[in-house]
Amino acid sequence: MTDIADRIAGKWRIVETAAWDKGHLDLCGPAFIEIDAQGRGGMAFGALEASLDCGFIPGGIDFEWNGADEGDQVAGDGWADLRDDGCLEGEIVYHNGDETTFIAAPWTRLSATC
Repeated sequence: MTDIADRIAGKWRIVETAAWDKGHLDLCGPAFIEIDAQGRGGMAFGALEASLDCGFIPGGIDFEWNGADEGDQVAGDGWADLRDDGCLEGEIVYHNGDETTFIAAPWTRLSATC
């Protein structure tokens, strides 16, 4: 595993986006993004549930995702960089649709803010 994979692998709580408020993010459960050491993962926020295919890059990840949002098949891509404070900051893009920046905190640090 690479150093960045070691540092990013795990579950992250999406705590903020530019496009959606906290009520929407946690509509169907706590909003999260999860990545394993092999670059597979998942994310959920609002009514979206999706699988991730990630590539580790210096300082972060690039990913493609696909899943369902309110029963509709959706897909997109995104990226996230590991910040100096230990949080992730990146962007989630729906193909032909919405896009937003996001911030995520390590799941184990839920009481902390980014």
